[in-house]
Amino acid sequence: MARLILFNKPYGVLSQFTDRGTTSPRPTLSDFIAVPGVYPAGRLDRDSEGLLLLADDGKLITHIASPKFKMPKTYLVQVEGEPDAAALSQLRKGIRLNDGLTLPADAERVDAPDLWPRDPPIRVRQAIPDSWIKLTIREGKNRQVRRMTAAVGYPTLRLVRWSVGEWTLDGIEPGKWREVAA
Repeated sequence: MARLILFNKPYGVLSQFTDRGTTSPRPTLSDFIAVPGVYPAGRLDRDSEGLLLLADDGKLITHIASPKFKMPKTYLVQVEGEPDAAALSQLRKGIRLNDGLTLPADAERVDAPDLWPRDPPIRVRQAIPDSWIKLTIREGKNRQVRRMTAAVGYPTLRLVRWSVGEWTLDGIEPGKWREVAA
């Protein structure tokens, strides 16, 4: 039976077990997870937070991470400004990025979620409001969600992956993990 770990990756943590290439090491998965033989199924950028799946089975990792399987990934995205219906419609149709057209996404405005405080906090501008979008994509281009929201005029301030497929962050605090049935 494959092992599957749901990890709530904090802001600033690399989605790998070692940090090569810097003189001052940054936090990695090994600072939080001491389970031999598991590997991340995909990535979550250093400046993003939330659900990262790790498994010890190559087929399961491929099924989770490969765009071929179009596994839905849902993000809670705090953006600068208040997206209008036209911006949400563009996200739902797909956005032309420099590396091609994204697949259509599920996009809706949502109330501010009850999340943990981010460390460090996001930058706040008194004259510019912010709001939240729930965005579900079925692919994983590099920094895709950030590029999509910027392309419709609403830069991302905070990005939290809430779910991948049927697995969610529900009940998992930042820096903590839970093993589940694969």
